[in-house]
Amino acid sequence: MTEVESHPSDLLVVSRPYDLPVSARSMGTLGDKLRDAREGSNRTIKDLSEQTKIRTDHLEALEDGHYEVFSAPVYIRGFVRSYAGALKMNVAEVLAELDQELGQTERFKEHPRLTDEKKGVLDFIMLQLSKINWTVALPLLLLALILLVAVFGYRIYTHSRTSDPLKDLGPGIYQPSTGGDTLPVPAQ
Repeated sequence: MTEVESHPSDLLVVSRPYDLPVSARSMGTLGDKLRDAREGSNRTIKDLSEQTKIRTDHLEALEDGHYEVFSAPVYIRGFVRSYAGALKMNVAEVLAELDQELGQTERFKEHPRLTDEKKGVLDFIMLQLSKINWTVALPLLLLALILLVAVFGYRIYTHSRTSDPLKDLGPGIYQPSTGGDTLPVPAQ
């Protein structure tokens, strides 16, 4: 059993050092704390690699603090979350410490932009449309469209019933000719 003194009168008794909060463990880097927790649980990197499905070289890079191996901080955060969870560490505290360590690096200080392009009006519209709950909005839009078609259909129907259908019709189509240029009637 390991004992850690916080005050002379209070003793904190723990069975494994990795059960301690991050602040109560050694003051090393996050990688050192991950390694200490792994060694304290008598597990190998290979065992944890099989459990977490993270490659052994990535686990070794996390323990050594070589974050440049990873292409983006999202991978580092995901791997550390899985690794700390497998070691039964306080994941929230470990991720907070990781954020502090990544904030000190030049490469991972800020989240990388996905593109260098400026955002336009279409991007803003698409962002707003992506926030809509379409399971509610789509039926409402369909109902509004059906209602609009019904109103316009009714107006067209009532307008056609009240108007005279022959008002635009000119004088009769057949007009007899007044001249003598008609063809003779064939004799029988």
